[in-house]
Amino acid sequence: MIEKALLAGPALRRLRKREGLTQAAMAASLGISPSYLNLIERNQRPLSARVLVQVIERFDFDPRSLREDEAIGGIDGLVRRMSDKRFADLGIDREEVQEFLAAAPQVAAAFARLYDTAGEGSGRVDDPAGDARRAVERWQNHFADLDHAAEQTADELRLSRGDTGAALMERLREKHQLAVRILPTEVMPGIVHRLDLHARQLQLSEMLPGAARRFQIARQVGALEQREDIDTLVEGANLSSSEARDAFREHVTDYVAGALLMPYRRFLRACEQTGYDVNILQRRFASSFDQIAQRLTTLQRVGERGLPFFSARFGRTGRMVHFTAGASGAIHPIDGARWPAWVPYAAFENRGSLLTQAVTFGEGESVSKHWFTIARTVEVDGVACSSRKVVVLGLEARFAGELAHARGISLSPEDAVPLGVGCPRCGRADCLTPASRRLAAESGP
Repeated sequence: MIEKALLAGPALRRLRKREGLTQAAMAASLGISPSYLNLIERNQRPLSARVLVQVIERFDFDPRSLREDEAIGGIDGLVRRMSDKRFADLGIDREEVQEFLAAAPQVAAAFARLYDTAGEGSGRVDDPAGDARRAVERWQNHFADLDHAAEQTADELRLSRGDTGAALMERLREKHQLAVRILPTEVMPGIVHRLDLHARQLQLSEMLPGAARRFQIARQVGALEQREDIDTLVEGANLSSSEARDAFREHVTDYVAGALLMPYRRFLRACEQTGYDVNILQRRFASSFDQIAQRLTTLQRVGERGLPFFSARFGRTGRMVHFTAGASGAIHPIDGARWPAWVPYAAFENRGSLLTQAVTFGEGESVSKHWFTIARTVEVDGVACSSRKVVVLGLEARFAGELAHARGISLSPEDAVPLGVGCPRCGRADCLTPASRRLAAESGP
């Protein structure tokens, strides 16, 4: 994948002013002309690798500051904020947002901080799940240290499809003095797992299928062995509420479990060998569809990047209940957004079938993106509100030529289904789709 040119004018200009240098003096120190430095500071020329090395060596410069936009979710995070209905009359498109972020990243960060503090209404709206999701987006759902540690543990245990569960249970028993016990559903009503430290047991509901049991065991191993790293991530996220911190911790702990069951290099190699065939990956790693889908959103290791997927989960009412953007650039939709023509909704009527569809959509985008999407129902077992949900995977269509599931499907934008901006922003009064009728009923007169 080709890396974008590094435009770092504002950061370089702040460094020069901090050092009290004129453009001529700094240019001389870096061995470039003042006019070239002027172009770099105005973002009219990228910062070359040679000049960057000179800046680091001569000014004790931390190159991580060049990625300051990651703290607000990059261009996509800023686009999401600008798509707020309060700014709709301004007609701000993605190109303008990109120019704003490139020219004044600190001002953009200030705007994002003010927006996030104020919420999306006239007052602060507490949104712990949204806060946790944005913390995940800042990392593009790839936590390198956790991934490397999980891969090392998997290699140490020589985890394979045949003995993954047994090896993990043995790890719990030997290293942590914890046994795994499967209990009847009447003993664990409404819950799927429980850690009983008094009995030294990880207790699992009998309703959990094999893949879910293995995941819970891997999750407990990860939570115990990577506790310090997980604590550091949660503390560094600077989340304001305990609910948001708990949600972020849950996500990161789930991440470790997936990384244990699907070690990065082996999983990426299997993806590339099979054309990201989800059915084969499920069997090769003894994992469920939703576990595979979530793992596919994490493949962003430097030098070993996979394809940039997003993943979402829909409840039976058609409401999106979970969303992971990964490195896809997909933007979380506004609350209540529904696209009745999108394949996840059809998946509910095709239980267990894997459905595919090419679509165009993009909240807050000047031009809708072209996506290839895969959807399938999953069964939720072991809880009081046991129900069926749909998991959808999405990938920009320009990358989808590598996918086994895209064979024989047109990836031309002209053949894609246009989804628009979702029901709440459509404004069409005569639409007769079930989702729009339901939305109208929920909204009231």
